[in-house]
Amino acid sequence: MPRITFLPMNKTVEVPAGTTLLEAAHAHDIALEGACEGSLACSTCHVIVDQGWYGRMDPAQEDEEDLLDRAFGLTPTSRLGCQVAITDQLDGLRVTIPEHSVNIRIGQKGGRS
Repeated sequence: MPRITFLPMNKTVEVPAGTTLLEAAHAHDIALEGACEGSLACSTCHVIVDQGWYGRMDPAQEDEEDLLDRAFGLTPTSRLGCQVAITDQLDGLRVTIPEHSVNIRIGQKGGRS
């Protein structure tokens, strides 16, 4: 199974191919919000992909890019975790969860308080 490392907590998890970054985070109790539950309606699952891995992914679609414009701390390698499905080719992927997020709902599983 592909492995993903979430930073800054430096937690490496294994997930089946086809799992999104958001699903992987929630399955392993990693604080990545996802207020819209992966329906591509918010930017709270914003992650920053390590530079070396970004080019190995399918590019973001226009809807994702529009929502990323709302993300706090946007970088050239930002993605929405709900839109990145893990493949065997992404084994070893490293992503950073930004310190802040927009639209956080306090108390929701995966949210920050």
